[in-house]
Amino acid sequence: MTPRPVLLSPRRLSALGAAAVVLAAAACTSGGDEGDLTGTAESAELAIAPGDGAETVAPDAPITVSAENGEITDVVVEQADPEGEGEADTSMSGSLNKKKSEWSSDWTLTPGSDVTVTAVAENADGEETEAVSRFTVEPAVEGRRLEVKTDTRERQLLDGQTVGVGMPVVIDFDMPVENKDRVEAAMDVVSEKPTEGAWNWFGDKRAVFRPKEYWEPHQKVTVDLNLAGVQASDGVYGVENESIEFEVGREQLVEIDNDEHHMTVERDGEKLKEFPVSLGQNTQHTYITRSGVHLVMEKHTNYRMSNDTLGVSKDDPNYYEEVVDFAVRISDSGEFLHSAPWNGMLGEANTSHGCVNMAVSDSQWIYDESLPGDPVDIINSGREMEVDNGWGFWVRDWDTWLEESATGEPTDTGSSGTPGSPHGEPHEAGDGDGADDASGDGSDEASGQDADGGGA
Repeated sequence: MTPRPVLLSPRRLSALGAAAVVLAAAACTSGGDEGDLTGTAESAELAIAPGDGAETVAPDAPITVSAENGEITDVVVEQADPEGEGEADTSMSGSLNKKKSEWSSDWTLTPGSDVTVTAVAENADGEETEAVSRFTVEPAVEGRRLEVKTDTRERQLLDGQTVGVGMPVVIDFDMPVENKDRVEAAMDVVSEKPTEGAWNWFGDKRAVFRPKEYWEPHQKVTVDLNLAGVQASDGVYGVENESIEFEVGREQLVEIDNDEHHMTVERDGEKLKEFPVSLGQNTQHTYITRSGVHLVMEKHTNYRMSNDTLGVSKDDPNYYEEVVDFAVRISDSGEFLHSAPWNGMLGEANTSHGCVNMAVSDSQWIYDESLPGDPVDIINSGREMEVDNGWGFWVRDWDTWLEESATGEPTDTGSSGTPGSPHGEPHEAGDGDGADDASGDGSDEASGQDADGGGA
């Protein structure tokens, strides 16, 4: 990776404590004689924390740089493996205040890494001061290393894929997260077409991001998980950064009216298809199809559906079993859009066990044309979709969604940066050997819902 330039956005500026590395550089050009008014400005002084030689730096401690008598012009952070494996990571970005006198790292530090911070400042005459601080970050303890699961359905349907406009970003962790605000602040969502969004938590191991409105179609979205060094719980740290990229495809919206037994498909603002359907019968509450925004989750062919998953035996008069040609899952409680050649009431009555029954050719079209994350809005059934039933996240209104975020603030996806801070306490001055060093030459180193099963 190449060094990132210093960012001018004043996000997440940490309060600077006493300087851990202080250096004052001599002029880079010689001063004039007594009558020469050039080269008379005071040399810039730089302070870096953590200090040079520190060996007990917590992974979530911020790096801070301050300048007196000058402006900070460059900060490069190199994080290297202590065993010398691989290239040093120089991707750390930072935030600079308006006076360009204070800089702080945006993200936390990789546990166990050897870090070199190189900072440059200029005085009023353009003369440069350079300061360097080298220190070691504490390693993460075995058994207390937070990692992101990559083998989940949600991750496999998202990473590198083309998805529908309702697609959420679902991150599952292998350990419980207590400091949810810090973890939220470390997960940066950037879209080519700016919007605002926020994270919510479903339990202690699942974080979900969605925008205020559906994603605008035809764009790329990048999710940078800057989790290395974030203290998720007491003594539990993230150990790796990673990125997820996906494409938002065309806008396809499906509306299904329970009362009219009718499905309408719109694509990019134009009505594309209409289909007769049959939804869940109201003879039992568990058979009623839920109203609310569902999302396409999975697609299957020759899919077996039976209520034996709910413990119903074959001897029970309510037992059913069907193998359907085309099945599109829209909830985790057994709701599908699927072919039902046995149903003679399509467009006329609701006779299913909770699924949306369709003609074989119609269900094949839906199967072929659906993407994960396509919204399917079911109306007028009288039974509400649960927010934690599969991907029912859109049934939670935006104000509530924002309130349920750990930071309580929206993220602007138009540029990098998040609300809040992933950092813990600033590193104390004096922890490094170079804390009191000064030089004139600038060279010193420094689901809780009821499950209906596969209802046909």
